[in-house]
Amino acid sequence: MSEIPDDLRYTADHEWAKLTEGNTVRVGITDYAQSSLGDIVFVSVHDVGGSVSSGDTFGEVESTKSVSDLYSPLSGVVKARNEELDSQPELLNNDPYGAGWIAEIEVVDPAELDNLLDAAAYRQATAD
Repeated sequence: MSEIPDDLRYTADHEWAKLTEGNTVRVGITDYAQSSLGDIVFVSVHDVGGSVSSGDTFGEVESTKSVSDLYSPLSGVVKARNEELDSQPELLNNDPYGAGWIAEIEVVDPAELDNLLDAAAYRQATAD
């Protein structure tokens, strides 16, 4: 069974989001997603400073099995990307909710978090 922390919000596309400070939301992929992808070998994020809308692609994750798009859970501006992933993409496999975060987005409206799934709803969505 995949790890699903209670303090995060989730998308049906298996991204997680966490409000860190002010209007900044840290984003990554879930444990469920990384285990489905297999060994992750490359992560790319669109340009820092670029605008994203909820549901837009903002990068991709490449694994030994496939390439998958990353979808922004919220609207805003990409404020930062996790540069550690350039040399250590396996952080997504080893610590998807910690050191394996992907990007930080300065969101237009933090209330958009309420539109995402809570942990209980995401657990139900990923139940086998």
